[in-house]
Amino acid sequence: MDTSKCLLLFFLTTLLLLPTSTTASPNITAIFAFGDSILDPGNNNRLSTIFRSDHPPYGIDFPGRIPSGRFSDGKLATDFLVSQLGIKELLPAYLDPALTDRDLLTGASFASAGTGLDDLTASEANVLTLNAQLRNFMQALQRMRSIEGQQEVDRVVENALFMVAAGTNDMLYNFYGLPLRRTYSLSGYQDLLLQNLENVIRILHSTGARRVAVVGLPPIGCMPVSVTLGSLMPSFHMLQRVCVDQQNSDSQVYNAKLKALTSRLQATLPGSRVVYVDVYTPIMDMVISPAAFGLEKTIEGCCGLGSVEMGPLCNALAPKCPDPSKYLFWDAAHPTQSTYLFLANKFRQEFLPSLLV
Repeated sequence: MDTSKCLLLFFLTTLLLLPTSTTASPNITAIFAFGDSILDPGNNNRLSTIFRSDHPPYGIDFPGRIPSGRFSDGKLATDFLVSQLGIKELLPAYLDPALTDRDLLTGASFASAGTGLDDLTASEANVLTLNAQLRNFMQALQRMRSIEGQQEVDRVVENALFMVAAGTNDMLYNFYGLPLRRTYSLSGYQDLLLQNLENVIRILHSTGARRVAVVGLPPIGCMPVSVTLGSLMPSFHMLQRVCVDQQNSDSQVYNAKLKALTSRLQATLPGSRVVYVDVYTPIMDMVISPAAFGLEKTIEGCCGLGSVEMGPLCNALAPKCPDPSKYLFWDAAHPTQSTYLFLANKFRQEFLPSLLV
């Protein structure tokens, strides 16, 4: 048999031995983020609000030890994701004046710390509503089209990952805290939030978004600020630092509704993948079994006394723990960089594949 026939036989044999199906590759062009502080890399630096973190000791573990405006000692989960996916090193804030039109082609965050799915939450905090964030995204689309044209921008958007995370501030401040929305029942207020969220996802879909990851509520009752306030309320656990079980139960009810909503939207929005991202379970796992995650403190923050310090109260004069990586929370409401890294890895392993089908 001559050489050409041998090569042909080898080629055909190889084709027959190849698997009949292949795993989708993460061909993600960009990440666009919307929501609150867990996705805000510094948009609030440009706003007149107390919900800012562009001061020490925020950023002590960020490259250059810069307080970038991220509510963390370092990076956010979205920073780790864009890096792990080979898109770019960090996900920038849309309102950063250094952001170029070309930077937008690989993504940006439009999120604003302190906001919620309820516009009242944002207005009370003087931060960007979700609708304002969407308007900024529309503006970003125009900026991208000005340098690359409609067809290329459509391709970028269709293959981008959209992340939405909001709702915690609505419950924490408007329902449990002040409370400005107690005219609603718990179930009624949750339904209002979810209706607003559905509108956001539908608007994103209308712009061409096809991969949408929606982050559920964390165990709000285990956030240090909730634990502190709970310890001051008359109850069996008064003056004890324990999670507020009712608030955690409320989060679980909301998350069950959210999961049902994402399934319904995926079934009704053509060509879409809308995925519920569970952060409740991994965070509760950390609270229950800290040693398994290399943690020592899970319901106290690293900054200050770890009870109520965040934003302006977490400042250069406040004491801080020697090793933030041993803490689940950096301040009274926001995770440490090490927690964000764990959540980013969890997302990439458990939820990202569903968005790439």
